[in-house]
Amino acid sequence: MRRLIRERGQGLVEYGLILLLIALVVLVALTVFGRSVSVLYSRIVSGWP
Repeated sequence: MRRLIRERGQGLVEYGLILLLIALVVLVALTVFGRSVSVLYSRIVSGWP
């Protein structure tokens, strides 16, 4: 029984680490490309009639 609980805890930790890695990748991508995406969005919106 204790082994099953430890394995569940390990699985939750692994999912947490994966979510943390995804969040870091998104944060870095927004930091690097944020300004250019904002400029592109502004150009698209200003070009609409």
